[in-house]
Amino acid sequence: MKYKALLTGENKSAIDDFFLQMQDDFEVLTTSNRNDDIVKHLEIFQPDIFVYCINAASVKDFNKVYLLKGKLQKNGIPLAVIGPEEACKTFERVAINAADIMLMKPLVASVIAEKITKFLERKKAEEEERKQQEEEQRQAELKKQAEEEEANRRKHILVVDDDPRMLRLVNEQLNETYDVATAISGELAMKFLERKHTDLILLDYEMPVDNGPSVLKKLRDNPDTKDIPVVFLTGITQKSKIQEVLVMKPQGYLLKPIDSEKLFKVIADVLANS
Repeated sequence: MKYKALLTGENKSAIDDFFLQMQDDFEVLTTSNRNDDIVKHLEIFQPDIFVYCINAASVKDFNKVYLLKGKLQKNGIPLAVIGPEEACKTFERVAINAADIMLMKPLVASVIAEKITKFLERKKAEEEERKQQEEEQRQAELKKQAEEEEANRRKHILVVDDDPRMLRLVNEQLNETYDVATAISGELAMKFLERKHTDLILLDYEMPVDNGPSVLKKLRDNPDTKDIPVVFLTGITQKSKIQEVLVMKPQGYLLKPIDSEKLFKVIADVLANS
């Protein structure tokens, strides 16, 4: 690719080298040594590098370029200084650390082009790495923020039971700590989950139409609900029925009547590991 170079200075031979011998490497434009002229060309041309071609310029001219350095830095434009060794060393003494790259004659045009190109490629790579690091840091901060918000959010629990009294009892026990929704059937629970999210489901075993195992199978077969933790809250104690459920790997199986302390512990453990 061609880099854009904005040139200024009194060293006409150095400027001619860019136009005559480096046209394959750079798109070139010259500007006067007037500050307002340089600033205008920087805005219009938007160069990749600003090249100050010095010869025997005065200390006053060097100071002018030094004062321009802030504008260059603000726009991410490096400053290259090209000229005879003595003039370059004088520039370094007057405009300390102003030059990003110093090229002392009698370097030939091909070497100058190579050095500037390598400098700009390295600068571009460093800038891309910096942006990548900033993006990674931004993503990490967003993730941390989301995790903190999630940790501070009241968890939601959906209680599914065909007994209104049980729904009311569980709701009363949990609603000071969690956001609680209730469903009196598996069908209503599935409809609820089509519209809203829950962090955990407390599921009864014996219900008309769709019993607990049937509801759990539907949950696991649905990509949108398959990862929702399910804890059975039921009075069923038959080993065969319990085994039928455990094969489906729910996150818990609690027996009625409700032991509040045990219920809260199981819910906290399941939510912490989900």
